[in-house]
Amino acid sequence: MKHCLHRYWRSLYFTLLTFLLVQTGFSQEKAKVKDRIKLFIECRCERSYIRQEINFVDHVRDQGLANINLFIYDIANGSGGRTYKLEFEGVGEYESTLVQRSYDTNVNMTADEVRNGLVTTIKSGLLPYIIQTDLADKVEYKITAEGLAQRQDIDFDDPWNNWIFEIYGEADLDRETSRNEFEYEVGFESDHVTENWRIRTDLQLNQANAEFERNEETFTSERLRYSADGSIVRSLSDHWSAGIFGGARHDTFTNLDFRYYFRPAIEYNIFPYREVLRREIVFAYRIGYFYNYYLEPTIFLKDKEGIFDHSLDIQIRYRQPWGNIFSRLRASTFLNDFSRNRVQLNGRFSIRIFKGLAISFSGDFEIIRDLINLPAGDASLEDVLLQQRQIATDFELGFGFGLSYTFGSAFNNIINNRL
Repeated sequence: MKHCLHRYWRSLYFTLLTFLLVQTGFSQEKAKVKDRIKLFIECRCERSYIRQEINFVDHVRDQGLANINLFIYDIANGSGGRTYKLEFEGVGEYESTLVQRSYDTNVNMTADEVRNGLVTTIKSGLLPYIIQTDLADKVEYKITAEGLAQRQDIDFDDPWNNWIFEIYGEADLDRETSRNEFEYEVGFESDHVTENWRIRTDLQLNQANAEFERNEETFTSERLRYSADGSIVRSLSDHWSAGIFGGARHDTFTNLDFRYYFRPAIEYNIFPYREVLRREIVFAYRIGYFYNYYLEPTIFLKDKEGIFDHSLDIQIRYRQPWGNIFSRLRASTFLNDFSRNRVQLNGRFSIRIFKGLAISFSGDFEIIRDLINLPAGDASLEDVLLQQRQIATDFELGFGFGLSYTFGSAFNNIINNRL
């Protein structure tokens, strides 16, 4: 009897000890899992490359599963590249830690250099979170020799004085048994950007030739367009700016032998311009004059004419953790005839409903009542099929819809791009 009691208490002791060890190990493992960084990234970037290079965190596909959300916004900058704004938002145990980083690229950087620099910036932004985990004592931090050199922005000498130039060209050749098409485009762009000024020029030449054979009959099409546009914009305050726009154009498709225009403009942004990466509501008003010389007499029997016009342009853009919204409304009319007008409305909406469910809409609608440049007479079948000239229309309409739902494993960090 005494031996049985002894064996019973010993069995109970080992059962309780095992239970405590299991519970302790479970709690430690649970704490370890809780300490791990679960990162969600929202950006227009190579997520696969980021997951491959940043392999010390768990990359999750759903924002609701993350304890760190990273939102990356980008916009064109004055060097011809893009400026990336990175916003890290902690959730749960990291809620009190908010980090912001900025990364600038330029036109001379390759795609690989851009993505490597972005990865480096993401790693530096994750550092304040990593030091709160058990990875803190595994971090090796160093400053490169380049970083140790003190940067003297005041003494920086820019031989180009903030000017960026680009020369480009492109050619496209398509050939089939009964169809030949050749098109080329060349151009020159310059851009001067400072805190107070933006000066742009754009020169372009485009020509497209096509030849079709049908029933031993040959149809040819030739379209030529060249243009020169320029603008000077001055920042007046954190919300206001003003500018002057002008240019000239020749376009066989729109029956323009020569056209020149001149338009002053003023713009107001409800939000400060420094917030443009996240949100903007902009009102822009332009008033000006254009003069057209036509290749053929128009439907109004005009060989040439000059007209004063004005327009109001409203743009709304939000880039938020829950999605992106962009909408634009532009209305224009002739000052001497308000019945000659045009209204353009387009928008894109991308919204994350919950977890893996996302919905997107896009639409374009345009009312067209200002086509004074159409040539007189009916368009031939050849003109229509070969798109040699513009055709009369009262409106244009387009609509798009998308729905996606992602589910399954949310913690798989493995990169495998094999067949």
